Amino acid sequence: YTILSKVHSDRNVYPSAGVLFVHVLEREYFKGEFPPYPKPGEISNDPITFNTNLMGYPDRPGWLRYIQRTPYSDGVLYGSPTLENVGKPTVIEITAYNRRTFETARHNLIINIMSAEDFPLPYQAEFFIRNMNVEEMLASEVLGDFLGAVKNVWQPERLNAINITSALDRGGRVPLPINDMKEGVYVMVGADVPFSSCLREVENPQNQLRCSQEMEPVITCDKKFRTQFHIDWCKISLVDNTKQVSTFQEVIRGEGILPDGGEYKPPSDTLKSRDYYSDFLITLAVPSAIALVLFLILAYIMCCRREGVEKRNMQTPDIQLVHHSAIQKSTKELRDMSKNREIAWPLSTLPVFHPVTGEILPPLHTDSYENTSMPLMQTQQ
Repeated sequence: YTILSKVHSDRNVYPSAGVLFVHVLEREYFKGEFPPYPKPGEISNDPITFNTNLMGYPDRPGWLRYIQRTPYSDGVLYGSPTLENVGKPTVIEITAYNRRTFETARHNLIINIMSAEDFPLPYQAEFFIRNMNVEEMLASEVLGDFLGAVKNVWQPERLNAINITSALDRGGRVPLPINDMKEGVYVMVGADVPFSSCLREVENPQNQLRCSQEMEPVITCDKKFRTQFHIDWCKISLVDNTKQVSTFQEVIRGEGILPDGGEYKPPSDTLKSRDYYSDFLITLAVPSAIALVLFLILAYIMCCRREGVEKRNMQTPDIQLVHHSAIQKSTKELRDMSKNREIAWPLSTLPVFHPVTGEILPPLHTDSYENTSMPLMQTQQ
């Protein structure tokens, strides 16, 4: 595999087809392209982001990916070149943006893809590592440790890292920001020898059953990865290209032409008129008639089948009717008395003697409220 840890302007790189290509865009290099801080001696730590695209196009080639977590981390270009691009130089424009000064610096990376001798490798295995992010896995020392563990388990003569893909690109979810959870990464490696017995253990019926029950399968060589890499053995993929090629050659391809189905006959231009009267009766008239009949039945029950007051009184005992009549009469009298609250005061409440002279006053027989609304005790002058 190819690891390029330095970036230079207009640099030529020579990756191999079918082998993982990694190119690091270091912020330290691009810091020299921007002016330093105003204060002398102060360490510059400007936020820098990168934009990468194929020259003359807004995006990168399909096999090339780019990742940068934060403006304070390095950017990484990575991917697996294909045979279609062999011999064609690919010019990638790298534009660095200083988020403090809003200045830019542009460099070109010329990728010359070379053909591999034994590409593609016939036996390919894809591992899913749960405790790694893609930028962590792209580091040269981490990827080297993983390939060393795979080589110890597989024992091949040639072993190459073919591709690395983030779990988010495979439909995975963004992990919760707790317990330092990772998004996971898929790593595909290829070798020139058949798969080892340890890797074949994932195909056992017992392990397949445990995977279907969301249980961890029993793999004898898992301890060789567990110290640094947590492999999800239920998601491992083993591809034997030697068997696929033989099966592919047995397929008989046709000419790619559909059989003759005769001359096309379009519908006639003159369409017959259609009578919608029956459809109207079914959809509107019939439901309306049924609703009208139900309405008439309900009206007859509620209006024409009433028992009436006379029938009610005939079925009610006499003593209950007397009580009811007495209650109604008392209620009427109370209502009449409440209406006549402003009548003349009784004679017993009028003064008998004059409050000043002491003379006897004749009784007053008046019905006006104004003459009788005098106070019982008048204020002496």
